[in-house]
Amino acid sequence: MYRAVTWLVLQRGVDPEDEQAASLLARRVDMQVGPPPADGSEFCSVWVDGQDATPFLRSPEVERAVSLVSRMPGVRRALVRLQRQAARGVPIVMAGRDIGTTVLPGAELKVYLDASREERARRRLHQAAQGGSATRLDQVLAELDRRDAIDSSRKVSPLRPAKDAVVINTDGLTVEEVVGKVLALVEGS
Repeated sequence: MYRAVTWLVLQRGVDPEDEQAASLLARRVDMQVGPPPADGSEFCSVWVDGQDATPFLRSPEVERAVSLVSRMPGVRRALVRLQRQAARGVPIVMAGRDIGTTVLPGAELKVYLDASREERARRRLHQAAQGGSATRLDQVLAELDRRDAIDSSRKVSPLRPAKDAVVINTDGLTVEEVVGKVLALVEGS
């Protein structure tokens, strides 16, 4: 959802550091989260003001700006409201950097997936290559470090695991192996 708002900010020509304008867009956005796209590239689709934003959510432009937009208190308030609405009264799996600490602090099970910066960079490189982008390892590492610094130091909902979260280090694990570990936790709860 933060990527979707960031994409909207960029589409509308708003400066990604203009908190007032970005927060206004976040409060007014019509965002719908739906089933994954047919190409299997994402776990869900995201529609923004009637347009499918899914193909653009991992673009280099959005990647560079998402931490700038998502650190804004007004944007965070608007999206936390939308995320809580999405979770109201239905079983849901929700992923994000503050779901267990801010959005759904009373969730039955909280899992914090972690990986070393090198593993995360390797995955980003692979993802970029799948999308046809040529990116260098040093660029990816620098971007990861920048985003982590912004997300960890923001005043509202900083990046950190919830005190009662189960932390899973995913270094060297396949998606299927990670899913297996999470399902074991679900079945045990």
